[in-house]
Amino acid sequence: MEPLFLKIIYGFSILASLIIRRPHERRNKTNKIVDDQKTTLEKVLLFLVFIGMMILPMLYVFTGVLNFANYALPLVFQLLGVLMMVLFAWLFYRSHKDLGQNWSVSLEIRDEHTLVSSGVYSKIRHPMYTAIWFWVIGQSLLLHNYVAGLSGIFAFGLMYMLRVGPEEKMMEAAFGEEYLAYKAKTGRLFPKF
Repeated sequence: MEPLFLKIIYGFSILASLIIRRPHERRNKTNKIVDDQKTTLEKVLLFLVFIGMMILPMLYVFTGVLNFANYALPLVFQLLGVLMMVLFAWLFYRSHKDLGQNWSVSLEIRDEHTLVSSGVYSKIRHPMYTAIWFWVIGQSLLLHNYVAGLSGIFAFGLMYMLRVGPEEKMMEAAFGEEYLAYKAKTGRLFPKF
């Protein structure tokens, strides 16, 4: 496929993420936060994710600054990248829809927070992370550049490794035995079989 076409598909993934997330950001601004566990480290990690998934890819798409790091992939990997972005968009949408008012960009428990265990959350505890893994893998398959293509995997991978444990501990503290039972029957990123 033409590199421009792949860049356009990547651009649509960014647009999709903004369209999906924006209504939830607006609605949740009015929710009272009762437990905020946002740390400086988390803020730094979120900033790195923004650079790795938005800034560097856009720099690659709109300028030639990163062309020194270009590579080529066979068509089958490019098609897999398109599939990853489709899976990302669907699961990202479903995760936000199923979470409703319980969604937060950072480690927070909101007033009247409930444990969501329906929809995609009936099988997976962190489907939004799964969706973002689809995105960053798709990014590496669509943007044929060692910097822009792989920056999302490194930035999100670091955030995921440092954040998922504390997030699960926060949920255990908030929901106790209910969360432990939920955790026992669901997979972290993929359904348990």
